[in-house]
Amino acid sequence: MEAGGGDESMDVQEAVAASEPTLSRHKRTPAKPVWTLLEEAAQMKTEGNAFYREKNIRSAIGRYHRALLVLRGLDSDVMAAVKGFGPEIPPLEPQQEASLRNTQVDCYNNLAACLLQKQSVDYSRVRDYSLRVLQWRPGDVKALYRAGVATLEMGDAHTAKQYLTQACREQPNDANVRKQLQRVEEKLNRELQKEKAMYRGMFSPSLKSGSGEGINQTNGAGGGV
Repeated sequence: MEAGGGDESMDVQEAVAASEPTLSRHKRTPAKPVWTLLEEAAQMKTEGNAFYREKNIRSAIGRYHRALLVLRGLDSDVMAAVKGFGPEIPPLEPQQEASLRNTQVDCYNNLAACLLQKQSVDYSRVRDYSLRVLQWRPGDVKALYRAGVATLEMGDAHTAKQYLTQACREQPNDANVRKQLQRVEEKLNRELQKEKAMYRGMFSPSLKSGSGEGINQTNGAGGGV
């Protein structure tokens, strides 16, 4: 049970909606210094981490989303798509860009971890958040692990094996990674056995009845030759 008495059924979308005023406020105050916004986002991430440690998953999710919404107005990749609809934002300095990406990556990673703690897990969202992390930090073991777990739960054992194998290469002694990789191998083996059984079922009966019952049935049904 999550701490804080929060409603575990609250969807991530509700957390985003609750944070919309924050996004609007930052859009309307372009004069706010970039470093101030970056520090605000980092502080929200820190608060989210504290809520996560307290197992208050709902509040943690809300903080991580608020941090991402603050950063959204600074992200050149996002703002390029809406160019001309607001005040021009000057390019970030390399150090600012690094700070933004690090906070984004941490928030997406932590959101995936939060979702895995919920009673009803949205594995599709866990995978999507983990893949966003891997875009910017390809060797991130936590993201590889969570992407693997989510993909396996969604039924794609072959792709899950790729993520978990890479995670195992990065951290060969991680017990959780090895456990999930074993689950993948077991699922793949079951699928292989089912496939073999299916082919045996397809071909064996036809060989046995190829010159007997099958021909008689065909002749009888068609009144043929």
